[in-house]
Amino acid sequence: MSTSLATALYDEVAHETSVMVIRRYSTSFSMATRLLGPGVREEVENIYGLVRVADEIVDGVAQGAGLVPAEVRRRLDEFEAETERAMASGYSANLIIHSFALTARKTGIGTDLTRPFFASMRADVVKKKHTKASFDEYVYGSAEVVGLMCLKAFLVDHPVSAAQEKRFVAGARALGAAFQKVNFLRDLSADADGLGRAYFPGVDIVNLTDAAKTELVADIDADLALSGAIVPDLPKSSRRAVALAQSLFAELNRRIEKTPAAVLRTTRISVPNSVKSRLLVQALMGKVT
Repeated sequence: MSTSLATALYDEVAHETSVMVIRRYSTSFSMATRLLGPGVREEVENIYGLVRVADEIVDGVAQGAGLVPAEVRRRLDEFEAETERAMASGYSANLIIHSFALTARKTGIGTDLTRPFFASMRADVVKKKHTKASFDEYVYGSAEVVGLMCLKAFLVDHPVSAAQEKRFVAGARALGAAFQKVNFLRDLSADADGLGRAYFPGVDIVNLTDAAKTELVADIDADLALSGAIVPDLPKSSRRAVALAQSLFAELNRRIEKTPAAVLRTTRISVPNSVKSRLLVQALMGKVT
């Protein structure tokens, strides 16, 4: 096999590995990415593969294997270092990192986005409670930069003005923040009881009140309003997928809003498949809820 054919095959297998990760770990995100146009979809799948595996190092199988926090931190540092090497060279023996590096080099994703992400992942290893400042920093690194990475993929071959780019950046950050905050509310029990974490600063998770929950839901709604405003102006290749993602998390936030705080504290709220299907049809028609 020639070198070019071997490279193409390796790249393809690396991407297929990222596709497997997204389809097994997130039905909602996988559904949304399937609405992306050819080319864009592959880049977003590669981005998701990296951030998902990094998250698993922190919260998943590493701990399940009995690794102590210092060892988890070391593994995460190694994963980040290999990611940066691959971004510079275009190659990694780690298939997930290799696929991400291909996307990073094509779309212009740099360490200005990957380093804040890994910093937030490291915070999860040791930090159990957040101040307002550390919470904002954590949400930026863990979620907003992922939105910015995806935006880089959306805008390849779609030049925009400086003013439009600024608006898109604000919307992408807001959508990432909304996703993360909704996930925090949905996973209160797992985070507090299973991992001993309380992400929202100044909020008593153990004795969560309906008033506190309502305030958190309103904050998420504000993020979704900001992100929803940019959806109609995104390139056609990404517009429907972002509309669906926006609608799925808005629906989840509505269900959380209707759930008493005492129930939310012990129950993981989700969006039924029948509702997801309805939202998919609406996204295909260009509607954002």
